Amino acid sequence: MHFLDQAKIYLRSGAGGPGAVSFRREKYVEYGGPDGGDGGKGGDIIFEAVPGLNTLIDFRYAQHFKAQRGFGGAGKNRTGGGGDDLVVKVPVGTQVLDDDQETVLADLTEAGQRVLLLRGGDGGRGNASYKTSTNRAPRQHGPGWPSEECYVWLRLKLLADVGLVGLPNAGKSTFINQISNTKAKVGDYPFTTLRPQLGVVYHKNREFVLADIPGLIAGAAEGAGIGDRFLGHIERCRVLIHLIDVNGTDPAEAMEIIEEELEAYGGGLEDKPRLIALNKIDLVDSELVKAFTKELKAAGAKKVFAISGATGKGMDKLLDAVIERLPAATATERPQGEREEAEPKPWSPL
Repeated sequence: MHFLDQAKIYLRSGAGGPGAVSFRREKYVEYGGPDGGDGGKGGDIIFEAVPGLNTLIDFRYAQHFKAQRGFGGAGKNRTGGGGDDLVVKVPVGTQVLDDDQETVLADLTEAGQRVLLLRGGDGGRGNASYKTSTNRAPRQHGPGWPSEECYVWLRLKLLADVGLVGLPNAGKSTFINQISNTKAKVGDYPFTTLRPQLGVVYHKNREFVLADIPGLIAGAAEGAGIGDRFLGHIERCRVLIHLIDVNGTDPAEAMEIIEEELEAYGGGLEDKPRLIALNKIDLVDSELVKAFTKELKAAGAKKVFAISGATGKGMDKLLDAVIERLPAATATERPQGEREEAEPKPWSPL
């Protein structure tokens, strides 16, 4: 399945049905009077978050959504039927934004959550409702209220407990494959991961969702390498794991690049607990690992976890630290529909 986390669609609610112009006609009733019924209400546009979806790819092929118009009224004071509502189903974690891509109209964070976005037009009045003591045979009627329409952007922000960040080729895909049920593509070259990955991790009778986003580069917060969209997927995470390649760029410099991008992006990322992990230690000797660990601490890291995503070495200690910083119940452990009210306290990012 292809992954798509952003889409633009057109929405239009249903217009109200017209009221009827009708007069009662029966044998021996010469002046039966008006009996035109009101028109029916147009259908609403409703967004619903449904479980089981994790991409907006369907909106690449269906981009216009129009609710049904209300039916017209009829004689004998019959009111027209209402138009059917149109329910647009989206993944949990989807935001609906105005055409400016800044104003958030709806934020669907729970399975089953529904939001009425556009209301259908009310039906027009039939001529029976215009009857007065001085106007006994009105021929006027309401045409029905018009529909509402707009363009909106859908933006998917994955719901995960833990986010995995780092420079390209830091070993994030190998890491998530090692500790979860994910089968992410692994390659010895930068940008092997081109789309966010989700995996469920089980550790010491706890369960949490881990999100792996593509590697970040300098300027990601401003959109370089569409990094701003990738960073949006970890906005809702409780804890971030920063992987640093022991064979890559200078560790202190790598840590500084990611920290600067998280702070520049905002959205609360700079205040989230972050665990620094020196990855791929199976490829170098222990003395080099100690030297790099000392260098990272000198750059401000309070604790550094030396791990190997390929062999699993040092992973238990890192996962223990992750669990210590998670809430009492994670996204997969909470009953469906229950929300975590308490926000984690700010914690030193290094």
